[in-house]
Amino acid sequence: MSDVRPRIRLPRSANAGDVIEVKTLISHNMETGLRRDGSGNAIPRQIINRFTCEYAGQMVLDVTMEPAISANPYMEFDVQVDESADFVFTWYDDDGSVYSETQSFEVS
Repeated sequence: MSDVRPRIRLPRSANAGDVIEVKTLISHNMETGLRRDGSGNAIPRQIINRFTCEYAGQMVLDVTMEPAISANPYMEFDVQVDESADFVFTWYDDDGSVYSETQSFEVS
């Protein structure tokens, strides 16, 4: 899928020890495999089946997704930030594609 676009929103600043809200969205059709095309053929399943988030080298979120997840999956979660470090966000697609974004985060 060439139109897959991850988007991430982190706060502009935080102090060491703060809990911040992380928001992610990835543009993806999330085809369930249950629909049929105009000729009556089944449209193959193609979903983002897993999402992970690492902060400072530690896994903070690991989610398995199923076909009931809507198109353009949106995730919102909290993370305690104790130091300046990188967030690594990774989405795994049924077709074997992996989409990853890294964002550095600075704490005061």
